[in-house]
Amino acid sequence: MNYSVTNVAAYTPGGIRFTNEIGIPFTKQIMATINDFIWATVFQQTDPSDRKPIDSVEVYIVESLKGAEAEVWEINKINFNSVFLKDYHGYLKWAFISVLYHEMTHCFQWSGEGRAPGGLTEGIADYAMLSAGYATAGMFAVPGQGDRWDQGYDVTARFLQYCEGISPGFVAKLNKKMRYDYDDKYFEDLTGKPVDRLWKEYKATYGQ
Repeated sequence: MNYSVTNVAAYTPGGIRFTNEIGIPFTKQIMATINDFIWATVFQQTDPSDRKPIDSVEVYIVESLKGAEAEVWEINKINFNSVFLKDYHGYLKWAFISVLYHEMTHCFQWSGEGRAPGGLTEGIADYAMLSAGYATAGMFAVPGQGDRWDQGYDVTARFLQYCEGISPGFVAKLNKKMRYDYDDKYFEDLTGKPVDRLWKEYKATYGQ
């Protein structure tokens, strides 16, 4: 796997902060660490034939993404918002790594060829962040929080964590099933329970 980082916004306040507090060499190093974690731990893809057929991931520090922290385009390219880097209050390198776990998961995950709910794919990306220990305390959903299992992001990540407790390796198995298609029935196939029942039991477990 090849990793490239380009600071397109090098002369903006956020681009300067990226150079001073994170830097291109460190970003390439952490990208390799994240890649290995996604393959080995989140998706458990020891067989290369199970992985998405990409041979590079590219990160670009750009001037603005209209409020988004980062986004993936063309499967393996990640734009990172320099405005977010400029305005972030706290340990910037930690926050940068956290977002990178989420975005790189999108690069490597299957989505049923676009048929999987967006809330589920976003939840899996946040699940990777959570599993790696990069869920921001006080800003990440607590177990039992949320209105729907496919609400997305941290809410769905916590629900997936619950499913993982019922069926170890659940997220990896779900991702494998989502290679060519998607069906809510995958939850029942892997846990023995329909997803709506799982959600109700999940909520009840945490008194919600």
